[in-house]
Amino acid sequence: MRPFLLLACLATASFAAEPVKRPDDDSHWQKAYPAAAAGMKRIVIHLDAQTDEFAWKVELSVGKEMETDGVNRMGGGAKIEEKTVEGWGFNYFEAKAQGGTFSTRIGVPPGAPKVTRFVTMAGTGPVRYNSRLPLVVYVPEGLEVRYRLWKAEPETRQAKEG
Repeated sequence: MRPFLLLACLATASFAAEPVKRPDDDSHWQKAYPAAAAGMKRIVIHLDAQTDEFAWKVELSVGKEMETDGVNRMGGGAKIEEKTVEGWGFNYFEAKAQGGTFSTRIGVPPGAPKVTRFVTMAGTGPVRYNSRLPLVVYVPEGLEVRYRLWKAEPETRQAKEG
């Protein structure tokens, strides 16, 4: 009985000592997602594991760094669609450009310096946080993907009738 107990403890200890593999450690997930089409590039985001991933969300923004006047707000004409990989059931996102940039028309003071900023062309609402699968986004060449993480507070508040 003791040798068996010792063996069980050693096996458990060696299993616990193994590092957790991230999805980017292997390329098995890459087989599911199609290669980027001509004029597009595939962006892959690997999220870190969280204790309560249901409390986390991801916001995706597609855009590019542009020189702006520093006063007006700018945006662009693009659209992000969520799609599913046929046969796998994995979701991915595809951004499509739908026109040029737009800007508010606030007067700029004479001599105001130009400012380089990230101009968002399209964005998503909150997307489910899942560290076991990468977030895959296909974007046109010349655009980049940025993301922001959101975490819900643990307690809820009671709404009052009014």
